[in-house]
Amino acid sequence: MILIAMGVSGCGKTTIGEALAARLGCDFADADSFHSQANKDKMHKGIPLTDDDRWPWLKAIRASIVEKKADNTTHVYACSALKRVYRDILRDGDRDVTFVYLKGTPELLRERIKTRKGHFFDPALLQSQLDTLEPPTADEAIEVDIAMPPEKIVDTVLVEIKQR
Repeated sequence: MILIAMGVSGCGKTTIGEALAARLGCDFADADSFHSQANKDKMHKGIPLTDDDRWPWLKAIRASIVEKKADNTTHVYACSALKRVYRDILRDGDRDVTFVYLKGTPELLRERIKTRKGHFFDPALLQSQLDTLEPPTADEAIEVDIAMPPEKIVDTVLVEIKQR
């Protein structure tokens, strides 16, 4: 099983992804680690990424997913996956890839971004991510409200997975 915690910056992808991986007893990877240095530099400078910037990044994540599936291992990723086309690349028709959409209000997201330390994402880019976001449909992802405590989010996701 492959889980991908998705959503805009500040929604808790890493926190929830790591917690899901811990509960499932599997490894976790943050999609940010698959970005080129050029992409990281752009985001740090407040320059939104283009689709041309994202294609190699998405393909690198998909290659990792294929590798994990070949090893028959459960794995959790954190990846913004803002557009359906991005999710389609990551899933590539694979029904064993499940997205977990971490949904929050713009106000809560801004507050979280302001208070985090050591991240290369420029808070000014949040609006561009919200504008880019194509929320997944119910058949495409498990949707959870990030206003809940992380433990409750993880519990909700695990219940949903069992019901699918």
